[in-house]
Amino acid sequence: MKVIQSWLYSIVIAVAAALFINIFLFQQIIVEGRSMEPTLENHEHIVISKLGHTLKQTPDYDAIVVLDSRIKRERKLQDDLIEPVNNWVQRQDYIYIKRVVGRPGDVMRFSGGKVYRNDVALAETYIKEPMKYSNDQAIKVPENHVFVLGDNRNNSSDSRFMGAIPVDHVTGVMIFKLY
Repeated sequence: MKVIQSWLYSIVIAVAAALFINIFLFQQIIVEGRSMEPTLENHEHIVISKLGHTLKQTPDYDAIVVLDSRIKRERKLQDDLIEPVNNWVQRQDYIYIKRVVGRPGDVMRFSGGKVYRNDVALAETYIKEPMKYSNDQAIKVPENHVFVLGDNRNNSSDSRFMGAIPVDHVTGVMIFKLY
């Protein structure tokens, strides 16, 4: 009986540690879709750091982030607790992977196939092809928000259409590809 209790105790501790790591520190994500091509291909596996989300930090420019696209609803701790478990069972269609191109206070503009941040064209060597979208209207990124775009600009639902993303909806930052 003591051996069984010892094994059960070890299993419970291991499961709790794994859940803690997945919820607050690191998580594996499978890329679904083509909006980040050529940087990330459909069905690639990546590892994200959730430390920035846990510590409520604004991601840096060019960071590839995982985000909750349901920006009209407030995120709660319950979302952070449930999503890693739900993602093991089935990918959630509101989880997007995009690149940060604008931070709070930046002014974004799109013209001639280029993205302008604070009136400076971004040198984007990572995009799949020139962007067909154009909008000379200046968009200021609000406080506690980021502006994100897919690298496959002509096949991406991103901040051009959703608006700026609240920082608390950025759930992780890619740290490396697994395969």
